[in-house]
Amino acid sequence: MNYFSSVKVNPLIADIVLLVVRIFIGFAMISHGFPKLMQLTSGEEIQFFNFLGLGERFSLILAVIAEFVGSIFIILGLFSRPAVFLLIITMAIAGLIVHSADPFPKREASLIYLSVYLMLFAFGPGRYSIDSMLERRRETAW
Repeated sequence: MNYFSSVKVNPLIADIVLLVVRIFIGFAMISHGFPKLMQLTSGEEIQFFNFLGLGERFSLILAVIAEFVGSIFIILGLFSRPAVFLLIITMAIAGLIVHSADPFPKREASLIYLSVYLMLFAFGPGRYSIDSMLERRRETAW
């Protein structure tokens, strides 16, 4: 039986793939979060989705925290699941609420991000992450 017809997971390959996905998706999302950060710090009038009546500015701050700061944490593999959780919420709101009336191609990117974040939440950051290093250190301390 070879690798292509097997249903077993090779842990080394899985950890490398998780690392590559974390790095790629992190930088890809930073490209969405950085313009929002610039909009927030520009001093110009903010035009953004007002989530749950929290106000456009506060909603934008939450999006910047998730998309920009959360992506940095995902790239590093530090506090990965909390960062991914924030991004899951952000992408669910973007894909299912903000763009709900838009045609599918307009919603597609946020839904793809959502699916990748769900996968990262389920499988964690993998062995090649700061979270994993911290966990190994805690286990040896016990």
